[in-house]
Amino acid sequence: MKFKIFFSIAFLTIGSLFSQTVQSPSEFLGYEIGSRFTRHHKVVDYFKYVSNTLTNVKLEKYGETNEHRPLYLSYISSQENIDDLENIRKSNLSQTGIIDGNSVNKKAIVWLSYNVHGNEASSTESSMLTIYELVTNKKDWLKNTVIIMDPCVNPDGRDRYVNWYNQVKSTPFDVDQDAKEHHEPWPGGRPNHYLFDLNRDWAWATQVESQQRIKMYNKWMPHVHVDFHEQGINSPYYFAPAAAPFHEVITEWQTEFQTQVGKNHASYFDKEGWLYFTKESFDLLYPSYGDTYPIYMGAIGMTYEQAGHGRAGLGIDTNEGEVLTLKARATHHMTTGLSTVEISSKNAEKLNTEFKKFFKNNNSDYKSFVLKNDNDDKTDRLKSLLDKHEIKYEFANSGPVKGYNYSTQKEEKFTTSKGDLIIHTDQPKGTMVQVLFEPKAKLVDSLTYDITAWSLPYAYGFNAVASKTKVSSTTNTTAQSITNSIDKSAYAYIAKWNSIEDATFLAAILKENMTPRFAEKSFSLEGNSYEKGTLVILRNDNRMANFDDKLLEIANNNNRKIQAVSTGFVDTGLDFGSASVKPIKKQRVALLSGDGTSSLSFGEVWYFFEQELKYPLTVINSDYFSRTDFSNYDVIILPDGRYGSVLNQNTLDKLSTFTRSGGTLITIGGALNSFADKKGFSLKRKKSKEETTETNLTPYANQERKSIGNLITGAIFKSKVDATHPLAFGYTEEYFSLKLSGSTFNYLENGGNVAYFEKGTKNISGYAGSKAVKNVPESLLFGEEKMGSGSIIYMVDNPLFRSFWDNGKLFVANAVFLLNSDNLK
Repeated sequence: MKFKIFFSIAFLTIGSLFSQTVQSPSEFLGYEIGSRFTRHHKVVDYFKYVSNTLTNVKLEKYGETNEHRPLYLSYISSQENIDDLENIRKSNLSQTGIIDGNSVNKKAIVWLSYNVHGNEASSTESSMLTIYELVTNKKDWLKNTVIIMDPCVNPDGRDRYVNWYNQVKSTPFDVDQDAKEHHEPWPGGRPNHYLFDLNRDWAWATQVESQQRIKMYNKWMPHVHVDFHEQGINSPYYFAPAAAPFHEVITEWQTEFQTQVGKNHASYFDKEGWLYFTKESFDLLYPSYGDTYPIYMGAIGMTYEQAGHGRAGLGIDTNEGEVLTLKARATHHMTTGLSTVEISSKNAEKLNTEFKKFFKNNNSDYKSFVLKNDNDDKTDRLKSLLDKHEIKYEFANSGPVKGYNYSTQKEEKFTTSKGDLIIHTDQPKGTMVQVLFEPKAKLVDSLTYDITAWSLPYAYGFNAVASKTKVSSTTNTTAQSITNSIDKSAYAYIAKWNSIEDATFLAAILKENMTPRFAEKSFSLEGNSYEKGTLVILRNDNRMANFDDKLLEIANNNNRKIQAVSTGFVDTGLDFGSASVKPIKKQRVALLSGDGTSSLSFGEVWYFFEQELKYPLTVINSDYFSRTDFSNYDVIILPDGRYGSVLNQNTLDKLSTFTRSGGTLITIGGALNSFADKKGFSLKRKKSKEETTETNLTPYANQERKSIGNLITGAIFKSKVDATHPLAFGYTEEYFSLKLSGSTFNYLENGGNVAYFEKGTKNISGYAGSKAVKNVPESLLFGEEKMGSGSIIYMVDNPLFRSFWDNGKLFVANAVFLLNSDNLK
């Protein structure tokens, strides 16, 4: 009997050991990590295999990309922690005040994000090495630590790069820097499907990957977050601590722990003789990175940068004569990933203590941000963004408020009305509120890695005030429901025009082959007043079956109010038969892509049409653009780019003919350089202010800092708007623009200066170099040059930047639909 009991126990023990044995990535995949790139579906297979094999690993699908690749999180910890995972999550959230409770959490929560840039592909390879090490050789760290791993944040970009590389690489791989396998074609694997940089999208959450990931991030609120990246092939490894400037809200503990992490990494790198650097290049200011967003949410956010990027492939000769291999790159990332878990495990208690302190929010200068609700659509769009981040907002009670007026940049009195939006900083995510809404981010250093201004009241176009005292508010307001009814005897239906939602409604009407009109002048009719740009849908223009029913369906689907009117004889203004009430045709739109274009700018326009306007456009590639029959289109859009070889004289002549024949040519950012100072175009570069010529005696160490005097790195400027021009319909007489460069152009002598910077204009937020800022006053922002029966639209600043500068989008819709739309071609 004893023998049988012993045998049974031994059998169960041996069986348990065998059931817990897990294959390494190389054993599972059939090749050594680093010897080839692993396609995304095989990475998913490995993480599924580990979670199916080990009970202390849990895999959760949290979303899907535009190209239908799955997004997964893997949870790794001790068996005890995995069994209690939901209680650990809730205990952690209770420390922040996000949910009620007084639980004490003692577990460190570490989130590791890999491959946010698709062609920085070594990190996903390292994620498989890292999980294997954690579940086999580093189990002690799991006792007080929960690791959340996202093995590939950007599967669409990764597979774009990996599939291309596998198609063109030599066998064996070629280390020569000139080899084809080290030169990715446009647009490269870095961005996602819509060519957005996901590492700039955390706060704005415009992309489906970001939206799904942030929902999970806010469900957990980790203590440590690492974003794994790659940089140029000749750079040593970069890890924390980060470079200045630090945003002022970053705590001493957050910077101190970054140093602890860096020293722990250094101990491993020193043993191997691997080169590394810290405290350079990668700052902590812009709030939409994978390191700063977590920091402003209370975590220790860090970026790790391995040499490689899309150039490195499986191996490449560096300038120092060494071969940089994928295997080495993955090993370095595995080392810092494991080191991060180790140091977090050793400091689990301290991480929780300091994490809890972060959410006290006692140090905000501003207690409330008040945004005037002059436009329900804009308010709803901002509320939608706040909802994504689970930031609370309330609604004003009527009364006076004193604070910093965003429009005038002065301390002034402000009268609130019921329904105005109020965001307080005394809430769990009050620090993030301060960062996103502050009128000016304080810069302790002008050498930064990205834009230096982003304040949401400017980005969304609100009349707003920041108050240093808490403003009275209520949590509830009565929602205004839109109800429409049809009147089959109506002469016309009328709809407002002052938001992107209105433009989406217009696009839906046009796709149904209806013919709307817009009013160039304000008018009143049947007791209601209507602004310039108002849409007028006449029964006489739309003699189709079920016209009323179809229009009602479109309006209801787009949550738009349409007003039936019985006559076209207006009380004030011009009647509906006037030439000033112009028909809008179904515009045929083309967008330039390919070499020469900025892939990011192209992606912004592409995304705007497909996901916001929901209106078709044809994408034309730059390699055959000159041979395209432009007469097939009504609107051609040239995104930001460098078009020296694409827009040669012959192509410029063709574009001039297109425009003179009634077409609309929209140019954005760098595209303007191909037209400036050219014969036949009125656009002229603004000459720099005369300066005293002096010998350059600037010391070498100061030359980089001196050079930024010529730059504008994402600063906000206030412009004057001609709101009577169709390009500006829906806007007031001021518009705050995010200026991304020092390029400036004179006012148009022969054309409409629709938005422009007046004399004395200065940046109101963000960095603008002392030399560059002198050229902004008396320069063009948006203009129209009439050419024949068509026009060229010049957009000096990008109104669609990262899709987060929300208030610029209607300018683009106006350019597409309201200019030259009534031309018959």
